[in-house]
Amino acid sequence: MRFATHRPSQTEQASINTAKTYSPLFIRCYAKQHKLRVTSKGIKKRASLRFGVTSHKAAPRKPLAHMAQVLSPGAVPDPEPQPKQPEEWLENLNVKMICKDCKEDPPELYEDHSSGDLMCANCGLVMMQRTVDMSSEWRTFSNDDQGNDDPSRVGDGPNSLLNGAQLNTSIAFGDGMKSRELHRAQNKANLDKSNKLLLQAYKQIGALCDGWLLPGTVSDTAKHLYKDADESRLFKGKSPEALIAGCLFLACRYNNVPRSFREVMELTKVSKKEIGRTFKTLEQFLMNRDKQSSKAKVSTAGGQVVAQEGYTGTNAADPADLCERYCDVLTMARPTSNVAVALAERMTAIGILAGRSPLSSAAACIFMAGHLMNQPKTAKDIQAVVHVSDSTIRHAYKHLFQEKDKLITEDILARGADPERLPKPA
Repeated sequence: MRFATHRPSQTEQASINTAKTYSPLFIRCYAKQHKLRVTSKGIKKRASLRFGVTSHKAAPRKPLAHMAQVLSPGAVPDPEPQPKQPEEWLENLNVKMICKDCKEDPPELYEDHSSGDLMCANCGLVMMQRTVDMSSEWRTFSNDDQGNDDPSRVGDGPNSLLNGAQLNTSIAFGDGMKSRELHRAQNKANLDKSNKLLLQAYKQIGALCDGWLLPGTVSDTAKHLYKDADESRLFKGKSPEALIAGCLFLACRYNNVPRSFREVMELTKVSKKEIGRTFKTLEQFLMNRDKQSSKAKVSTAGGQVVAQEGYTGTNAADPADLCERYCDVLTMARPTSNVAVALAERMTAIGILAGRSPLSSAAACIFMAGHLMNQPKTAKDIQAVVHVSDSTIRHAYKHLFQEKDKLITEDILARGADPERLPKPA
């Protein structure tokens, strides 16, 4: 049995040749111009169904992530996305208070401030009794005011560094003209010039302490000293800058963070001679005040009881404290700094450089420790930090070199010090 084979007609052969020969854009424009519904897609589909003619499809484009990135000069390529790693198991440490009857999560709790109970809003079970009320202790009428202001009647406590009771009622500075006039009139009537000057001095003391990165105890001590000196008659006529410099110098010594007169002079721009005079007068004033009463003096400032400890006087600066600070400025290693401190403590105990300035003693110990630990510093390098002449440093080192057998202990040798590295003084 023979089957008849279908041969394509001239029109179909032309359409197939057209689909093969002409581009899809040409076919689409030709069909639109002659108002035909024949498109490239339809011709290819019909040819593939009837005669098995398949169109060659273009290879799929690679995604942009796999293509080479073209970067401008200096640009940084984007990091490749990393696969998401599974998160480690972590224990949930959140503590929730859930009603044991309702067992709702999240729970609906109601706090009764009058009785201090914490209850479940659904079943009424009391879950906590006698709770502490953490809300404000005053009533507020902010919703009744037009300016949404909170007229709370709780103010700051009395400040022992200021004069007066400091419990006056002040009129707020409002938007209206009358409130402004009342505010200015009250300031003129209740203005205390002494407190204004004290606040300016306290602000300056705080700025100076922040410049040296000193702890808050030094700033508080300097402020109390300034207030005591301001109330006395011995400092009438003294400039506030000199009095502030003297109080700051004395407060640093009192809190074991001493500073030299030269350092205070560079910070406060007050002459070294004026700082020394103010310091001596201030120290005598404190010593005479404490002689009048053998016990600690108790005073009241603004309704607050303040205990003032007796002033015992300050000694000269310890070279060990100066060595530790100057070694940090010279960027010396920590073992070298520890050796310099040990030398200064041993020198003070023996009394080798007794009567000399603590600055020259500390500079000589740093010079000696640097050579012992193979981290030498020249006298000029130390001079730029300690502000002592290089001849003074070498002269003090000469005395230390003569007593090196007493200074260099076994503890210092155990830290890696080698006496053979010490240079002989000229």
